[in-house]
Amino acid sequence: MEESANLESFLQWAAGLGISDSPVSHSPSHSCLGHSLTVSHFPQAGGRGLAAARFLRKGDLVLRVPKAALMTSACLTGNDHKLSAALGKYPLFSSTQIFSIALLNEVNKGRSSWWYPYLKQLPRSYDLLASFSRFEIEALQIDDAIWTAEKAVLKDKAEWEEATPLMCEVNLKPQLRTFIAWLWASATISSRSMHIPWDTAGCLCPVGDYFNYTPLEENPYHLKTAEVCGDGSFSHIASSFERESTDNSTEDPSDDANMDRLIDAGYNEAVACYCFYAKRYYCKGEQVLLSYGTYTNLELLEHYGFILEQNPNDKAYIPMETEMYSLCSWPKDSLYISQDGNPSFALLSTVRLWATPANMRRSVKHVAFSGQRISDENEVAVMKWIAMKCRVLLSSCSTSIDEDALLLNMIDKIEDYTGEEGPPGSCDEIRTFLEGNRIMSGKTRRSVCRWKLAVQWRHTHKKILSDCISYCTKVLDNVVDDIIQ
Repeated sequence: MEESANLESFLQWAAGLGISDSPVSHSPSHSCLGHSLTVSHFPQAGGRGLAAARFLRKGDLVLRVPKAALMTSACLTGNDHKLSAALGKYPLFSSTQIFSIALLNEVNKGRSSWWYPYLKQLPRSYDLLASFSRFEIEALQIDDAIWTAEKAVLKDKAEWEEATPLMCEVNLKPQLRTFIAWLWASATISSRSMHIPWDTAGCLCPVGDYFNYTPLEENPYHLKTAEVCGDGSFSHIASSFERESTDNSTEDPSDDANMDRLIDAGYNEAVACYCFYAKRYYCKGEQVLLSYGTYTNLELLEHYGFILEQNPNDKAYIPMETEMYSLCSWPKDSLYISQDGNPSFALLSTVRLWATPANMRRSVKHVAFSGQRISDENEVAVMKWIAMKCRVLLSSCSTSIDEDALLLNMIDKIEDYTGEEGPPGSCDEIRTFLEGNRIMSGKTRRSVCRWKLAVQWRHTHKKILSDCISYCTKVLDNVVDDIIQ
């Protein structure tokens, strides 16, 4: 009941700032939503989000947030002389450090803050990699992921240590000067900020950050939403890729330039508003989603605190021979295995050329870089090498794909777990967790969420590697059949 009252109060506050889901300005309203959008709950698709209040067409303007309603480091520091003066002594702080400090300073003001109705709507915790404990980091199992998580933790800790003297100087409450508080502020900005041209730290956008995420879709006319995986605790994350359109046919919808200028959202200088558009058609009641980039699951976990069970942008990387990088001009991040287990064009071309004797590479380079097989023998060597690399990565993990699947089911039932079911590897991992967390407190429950995310990530990652082995095996079988015939 209290949560519902807080939401109603927040939406009324937002309406007073000019935030609206209607393309036409109306007289003051008790809510900024109702014409195009409504707040709803999607347990299996991101938690709290925004649903279509009517049939939405591709290109419809569904939400606009005036510049004055955007929270930026400039507006927070500009209205606080003490904070602004203190920041002047620290010219080397990054834009995100400044925003994090300013956000904590605003929280420090409590009810006296002009932003208090919005601050009450922010999540109390996040599940970004920087918040992972040692146990949760190790649960990722893959070296690249562990390194990424360790780097994220060290980065946030270093920035917090640099900012601590200033936070003391402006008299933040002790609990707001802790590393946990810093992680909260940093994660709020990382997972919820939207791009603005005048500040690299971005802005926080009230109501606009209620949109949940969907990957970029190839078919904008498809009516079925992509599902965001999670346990319902990952709520309203939004960022910005640009797309410009208008509502109710104020411009010709067949105008390709108009339809393609913005993807989902962006700051429109002409109207001084952050504008959100429907990227495709939505039925009434369907969750309206926001796409803000082609992120892998590890990148989503690092910057936003969730992953997708079916992420078309996910990738797996295999260790490459040093010599390979000098054989091609493609960037290293183009040498990957895609979500469906298929090696990328760049990876196949590079390995094909590398598998060719050095004295013959010059004569077949154009064949390799055109995406064609060099020879049957070469293709056999390529598939065997890629499959071998995938097997090595899988064998380096302490659990198998099937064990991870069982472990995920057991984590869901961890409060009732007795240790009598499941494979030994998974039981050991659960036993280790329970030994360090004997009481299921709120803190422990959050740790369970992060642990589950780590296991979900490694499970989907291993599946990519396993699917790649299947792909290589199928190609090998076809090549052998061709040779026999």
